[in-house]
Amino acid sequence: MPHTLDKIDTQLLTILQKNSNRTTKSIAEELGMSTSPIFERIKKLEKEGYIEKYVAVLNNKKIGLKLTVFIGITLQGHTRSYLEKFVKEINNFPEVIECHRVSGNFDYLLKLVVEDIEAYETFIISKLTLLPYLGNVQSLIALSTSKETNEIDLSRVL
Repeated sequence: MPHTLDKIDTQLLTILQKNSNRTTKSIAEELGMSTSPIFERIKKLEKEGYIEKYVAVLNNKKIGLKLTVFIGITLQGHTRSYLEKFVKEINNFPEVIECHRVSGNFDYLLKLVVEDIEAYETFIISKLTLLPYLGNVQSLIALSTSKETNEIDLSRVL
């Protein structure tokens, strides 16, 4: 059974969300503690699933992915088989970086990053529209991004 997060755990998670590459020593110094308890707390947070993984956040434009597109998808049917097939296919498309089952006008909301509008058109023509169970597809092209983060403000939920 997961433990309840205390103030130190919350501080640790906040620090690691901002920069998971920090050393245990530097975190311990910031929190006024020794390294061993900080190391043990981090391992416990990992084991209990509070920390799922550590990643490097890339600059999409620097690596040539200049276009972000959100796609609302409605499927022809809503059987478990359709849903499972759709998710399996979408997970094989490297352009899709997020796939969410949603309520409202769509069944799924996708986020993809591609090089440019031509790459997006190629994705639509050669991959997405070939899925036999698609109903409606609506695309929104991001013109700019003013906020994009994976950080959760723990003070508002704990």
